[in-house]
This record gives sequence, structure tokens and C-alpha cells, in this order.
Amino acid sequence: MDDIFPQVAFTLFGIPVRDTVVSTWAMMALIVVVAAIVGRRRPMALEMLADFLNDLVSSVMNRPAATYLPFLGAMAIFIAAANLVGVIPFLVSPTRDINTPLALALAVFFSVHYFGIRSYGLRGYLKELASPIYVLPLEIIGQLSRTLSLTLRLFGNIISTEMIVAVIFALVPLLVPLPLVGFSMFTGLLQAYIFTALAAVYIAAAIKAVERDEQ
Repeated sequence: MDDIFPQVAFTLFGIPVRDTVVSTWAMMALIVVVAAIVGRRRPMALEMLADFLNDLVSSVMNRPAATYLPFLGAMAIFIAAANLVGVIPFLVSPTRDINTPLALALAVFFSVHYFGIRSYGLRGYLKELASPIYVLPLEIIGQLSRTLSLTLRLFGNIISTEMIVAVIFALVPLLVPLPLVGFSMFTGLLQAYIFTALAAVYIAAAIKAVERDEQ
């Protein structure tokens, strides 16, 4: 059961490096290699993936996705790969380390304000957030709580799935490995979809808030 949680793989200049960090490095290298190979041999596959992500983002945000697709699309691919890479021998899912979901949630937190300020200016964006002024504390609490919610949702679903798989596999190791791997992969893809959709909703909400103020 202890294998489910991050372990120190080695020490670099006195700094412990966890196995989830090593898996993240390997996963990013794998994404680059796979993208290069698929882009050369099956470019239509990459186009289909780009179209799927574009449709997802544009349908959730109810606007053209060109401005937001590089960020949200890269996040979707990263999370999906991070959730699935654990099926490869000697690698683990980076998202079972709470630091990874937290970093992704913080990226969403700052991107919401970045896109709002980029599109409508610092003054207009801040005016909506602090109007009326007594709503500002609630707005800050809401921003922080949804960042925490994104973190715990992704981390909790991944770690709970791995715990269930580990327990059942320990009880009946010869009967259920493949169905459990399929269940884990489905959960990983679903969580990537949900995380990306929520990030798109938060960005769209920030922009629509300023649009209402301008109208």
C-alpha cells in the first residue's frame, strides 16, 4: 500500500527527488517523441485531437477557442498523460503527488486573471471584481476555494482509484489486472476532461463578468 504514495527516487545536490518527478520528466519526453512520430506518420490524428480540444473549449466557453486553446489544450494533454503514464512499468502517475494537482490548479488560478486583464485591461477587470466593495472578500474566498477544489478533486480521484486497484489486485491478482487497468485509464481521461472543462468555465466566467460591466 505504501507504493501508492510518492517515494524518494534519488537525491540531487542534497535535494530529494520523488518518483513522481522522475515520471513527469519521462512523461514530457514521451509526449514530445510521440507527437513528433504521430505528426510525421499520422498527421490526421493530431488534427483530430486538436479539433476535439477546440470543440471542448469553444463549447464550454461559448466563444472561439483560438486564444485559450494553447493553454487549455496543453493542460488537457498533460493531465491525461500524467494520469495514464502509471500503466507503464517503472513509472507512476505524477498526479498522485498532491504537488502536481496543486501546481495545475495554481496555473488555472493565475490564467483566469491573466486572460481577464489581457482582454479588458487591468482597471476594468479589477473594477468588476471589487464591485460592490463588500463582495471583494467573498470573491477572494471563492477564488481560493475553487483552486483548492481543483487540487483535491484531481488528487483525490487519482489516489482513490489507485488505492482501489491496489487493494483488489492484492486480493485477486490473477483475475482482474486488465479490467482494473482499463478502469484506471478511463478515470484518468475523465479527470483530465473535467479539469480542463472547469478551467475553461472559470476563464469564461471572468471574461463574461467584465463584458457585463462594459455593456
